[in-house]
Amino acid sequence: MNFFKDLWHVFRRNIRDYGMYIALVTIFIFFIITTSGRFILPRNIFNLIQQTGYIAVMAVGMTLVIVIRHIDLSVGSIAGFVGAILAVLVVTFNIPVLIAIPIVIAIGLLAGLLSGYLIAKIGIPAFVATLGGMFAYKGLVFNTLQSTGTLGINDPIIKAIGSGTIPSLAVINGFHLLTIILGAIAVVLFIFSEIKTRKEKQKYLFDVLPMNLFVAKLAFIGVIVMGITILLASYKGFSWTLIIVLVVVSIYHFLTNKTVLGRHIYAVGGNPDAAELSGISVKKITYIVFGSMGLLSALGGIMFLARLSSATFTAGEGLELSVIAAAFVGGTSAAGGVGKVTGSIIGALVMASLINGMQMMSLGSNVQNIVSGVILVSAVIFDVKTRNMKKIEV
Repeated sequence: MNFFKDLWHVFRRNIRDYGMYIALVTIFIFFIITTSGRFILPRNIFNLIQQTGYIAVMAVGMTLVIVIRHIDLSVGSIAGFVGAILAVLVVTFNIPVLIAIPIVIAIGLLAGLLSGYLIAKIGIPAFVATLGGMFAYKGLVFNTLQSTGTLGINDPIIKAIGSGTIPSLAVINGFHLLTIILGAIAVVLFIFSEIKTRKEKQKYLFDVLPMNLFVAKLAFIGVIVMGITILLASYKGFSWTLIIVLVVVSIYHFLTNKTVLGRHIYAVGGNPDAAELSGISVKKITYIVFGSMGLLSALGGIMFLARLSSATFTAGEGLELSVIAAAFVGGTSAAGGVGKVTGSIIGALVMASLINGMQMMSLGSNVQNIVSGVILVSAVIFDVKTRNMKKIEV
């Protein structure tokens, strides 16, 4: 009985953190039932991850942009422009992919820094600055591809990024050995990290989960991770798309939770004026966050190009809306100062799972758009209500 009391108490205090996880599990259960189990087949889970990858990577950067109370509407156009440049460099100019990729990532970084300059230095509102960027980069995509239209790319490295998987080492009873090993290592590292974090919080007298709930949390997440690992191991194994997403999330999770830069980003989002008075350069943080967004947009553009195996005029169109939706659905507050990069991944999975499940149910695009809109608005309402609840309790 105490276990459930503790569980309810923790849930009420951390409803913002757990709400989207519960939503994701609910969506999975619903579509497993309505599709007679087809939703959870290894092939579909693999495809779902591939569909989510580039949005998830870009949503990580968008989370930080929204945290500091801005928005970036240019990310889809930057992704399309970078993909077009990469295709031209590799196909038309025969530049090796391993040289072309750093070049286009640098272009994305510069694009992000330009937005940061317009916002931090010139004082243009982020909405206007990035909206102008969106139109400009769309035009640049057209100029880059106007002589070829659609430009196909057949490089093995690009193919690997788009649909390739890690080596299997060995296949035992139909399961990819390396995938299972990596999944097990990830679970072990997660457990050690959680135990270390718990001890650090106890050292400084911070509140921690009761031990029974802490153990239950570790067991639940461990089972989920290994379950997905086994599903993927029975099909093709971990894709390079998934590896890229995990690396990006790990880096940004560390930066936002374990570094001074991360604390400064959230301080600026919480109260820019107070942050400036405390010695934090709001302009510098704006440059860093938008530069990061440009870099991740470029990486997302490369992944998008790899998935399509071609660059087109329309590449990246509307992608910014999916990225922004993923960040909001993942718990990033529209008021700024609140949001986690891990939450943005959950948000991307929620949106992708909805679309994927509705497609498997043969629902029309009109229904898909309605449901996606309702989910997005519901996420923002959830943000407002839980924020107000916290203020009352304080």
